[in-house]
Amino acid sequence: MTSTLELPLSTPVNLRDLGGIPIAGGVLREGLAIRTDHLATVTPEYAAQLVAGGLTAIIDLRSPDEVRVTGRGPLGDHAVAYHHLPFMGSIQAPTGDTPALTHEVMGEMYGGMLEQAAPLIVTALTVIAHSPGATAFHCAAGRDRTGVLAASLLLVLGADDDAIVADYAQTGPNMPAIMARTRTAMSAVFAKLGLDPDVFDGKGLEDDGMEVSMRMLLARLREQHGDPLAPLRAAGLDDDTVARLRARALVR
Repeated sequence: MTSTLELPLSTPVNLRDLGGIPIAGGVLREGLAIRTDHLATVTPEYAAQLVAGGLTAIIDLRSPDEVRVTGRGPLGDHAVAYHHLPFMGSIQAPTGDTPALTHEVMGEMYGGMLEQAAPLIVTALTVIAHSPGATAFHCAAGRDRTGVLAASLLLVLGADDDAIVADYAQTGPNMPAIMARTRTAMSAVFAKLGLDPDVFDGKGLEDDGMEVSMRMLLARLREQHGDPLAPLRAAGLDDDTVARLRARALVR
């Protein structure tokens, strides 16, 4: 079903290259992995700018419901590989009271998401390892699903917890702008979740204490699995992919 919404085109407000983050042996090079809020409603000019800058692959982590609203947008007109890897299925209305979106609730959600979506995370890491240029990965806000994939990539590359948390926390100050940008495209999803998009503006999920969520995910991985990469290895992450990612990413 094609969306009848008039979707305003704009530039991302939560896009950043992961280049420069400390990893085992050095730092992550620029031009390998870009995390961002969704790319489906960028302007044609911005789409062309991303491709000219080396973008060769997009990993879309949004649900089919979300993708159905926006399609691929202007980047669909470019020769960029598109991989739809939904970390969640169809958005479902809550059966009880809508839970408060606290940092602790988000941290619990991240742990379950990583374990359940492990095969898709492995596929995403394989795409990043083999794409000839930069890979951009996104959900809607570039925070939660995107944050779990970014953390997974950084764990594979040997980043320490502080570096992973610092990257995640950069999204906090951007939350009001993110919610303003995604309000129209996410309106149907908000309705299914029982949230009023005119009221839910991202406040309360900003930078104050935001790092709690990511630290909870990292702690859960170690406490329950020992090796934080164990769920991904069980889902098919092999030594060749790890070696290729590290070889492509490392700048000494």
